[in-house]
Amino acid sequence: MSKDEIITIIAEHVRAVVPTLEAHQFSHDDKLKELGANSVDRSEILMMTMESLSLKISLVDLASARNIGELAGILREKLQSS
Repeated sequence: MSKDEIITIIAEHVRAVVPTLEAHQFSHDDKLKELGANSVDRSEILMMTMESLSLKISLVDLASARNIGELAGILREKLQSS
């Protein structure tokens, strides 16, 4: 699965959790916090994304991601190593 495909999945979940972003065009540089997702929203988005990807990893493993692009990169690495 490509990084862009993972970003598309993340974007779907962001739109489900933060409906005001329905029309937002997501980019690699977007930051969930700056888009208005609070800590509970961010956790929910991450859990939904991991479920969609059938990944079981610690949220701590994702903490270093500074934006959606980096998050997708980490998730892609985890997918490839599982």
